[in-house]
Amino acid sequence: MIWIPITIAASFAQVARNAAQRAVMGGTGPWGATLVRFLFGLPFTAVFVGVALALTRGEHPQATPAFWAAALLGGAGQIAATAALLVAMRRAGFAVATAVQQSSIPLAALLGLLVYGEQLSLVGWIGVAVTSAALLVVTWPRAGISGEKPVSGAVYALLSGLAFGFCLNAFRQAGHALEPAHPIFAAVVTLMTVQVVQTLALTLFLAVGDRAALVAVARAWRPSLGAGFWGAAASAGWFIALALAPAGQVRAVGVIEAPIAAIAGRRLFAERLTAVQMIFGLIAAAGVAMAALG
Repeated sequence: MIWIPITIAASFAQVARNAAQRAVMGGTGPWGATLVRFLFGLPFTAVFVGVALALTRGEHPQATPAFWAAALLGGAGQIAATAALLVAMRRAGFAVATAVQQSSIPLAALLGLLVYGEQLSLVGWIGVAVTSAALLVVTWPRAGISGEKPVSGAVYALLSGLAFGFCLNAFRQAGHALEPAHPIFAAVVTLMTVQVVQTLALTLFLAVGDRAALVAVARAWRPSLGAGFWGAAASAGWFIALALAPAGQVRAVGVIEAPIAAIAGRRLFAERLTAVQMIFGLIAAAGVAMAALG
């Protein structure tokens, strides 16, 4: 059950990363802020890989076609999910966008079942359903932020959740294909591989289509280091948890990110949640516990 505290720690790190990315997005745009996550996270991920290499014995990684297919598809989905989430945060608010993005919970569970045959117990499925229903109430659109329509922000957050649900399962399968006998080692090596490809692809994309954003990323290197560290820590936690447990369960426990984001949104961006949203947030937490037990 060590994957549960690892997932909780990853959720805290993810909120910190999202806040740091949102802070730099004004100058870099959503694609530039997405690049920040991968580019400035690479040095920290390299340290994680070094630690894993020092502590692991007898590993035999196999970079098979199955590994590359899962890793590259997951990496592309993660890029799209991150960009959509950043747009959603600007349009619907930090806390609401983070909560709607939890729509990846039921999708991750369903994809895990339909594509990879990963089973949850009845209690686990009830927990996923309770969590999803509660999140619908928590995230029901209210007044917009800065004149933006909240529904448009919710749509972007939903798209982000769908993409995250896809890439969670893809990353889990990539780690298993690389080295099933050493899941933690496989997780951080997969993370490093994916981040290198993501960094190269996004850098090339911006160099061709938006050089101003690329220059803005370079100029914002100081605040971006924080986003890189928290991003690397969050991703390492998610990858390790996914190597140890089904994606649906991992994402369900990760819903703790929503109340953390609500607190951060209030303190950092002066956002507030209603009493109804807070009550159903607690109901969602109960669903998380059921999903974890399943």
